[in-house]
Amino acid sequence: MSVYYYEPFYHFDRLLDAFGSRPIGQQLTTTDGPTTAVFRPKMDLHEDSAKNTVTASFELPGLKKEDVDIDVHDGRLTISGEVKVSSEQEEEGYAVRERKYGKFSRMLRLPQGVREEEIRASFENGLLTVTFPKAAAETVPKKITIS
Repeated sequence: MSVYYYEPFYHFDRLLDAFGSRPIGQQLTTTDGPTTAVFRPKMDLHEDSAKNTVTASFELPGLKKEDVDIDVHDGRLTISGEVKVSSEQEEEGYAVRERKYGKFSRMLRLPQGVREEEIRASFENGLLTVTFPKAAAETVPKKITIS
């Protein structure tokens, strides 16, 4: 049996993307001056009870595995990196230049007891897949002798 984790803003983010919300790297004007829109990669979580694993998939189009960092600290798995995509196309006197840039970071809390060596990651065609145990292996209870 598989269980899917629910990300409350998933459909809202997709809706904004579909209606042309602010593109990555667009300049915004704030009270502190101009700033850049933040890139927030889409994430899917899938739990496989039979295999006792959780798989997190991140959409990172245009990135290479060298552009992505995965860190584990204090029971948190953090995926971060920086998007720097630039393309140019010239046709019949018209030039189209597109640039996307911005830093991103997504954090997941790991189940208690998961060790770094139990986490697996792969990157293929702009899709980062990270797999880790749903629950740590049970430890055998220790008998304590009263002195």
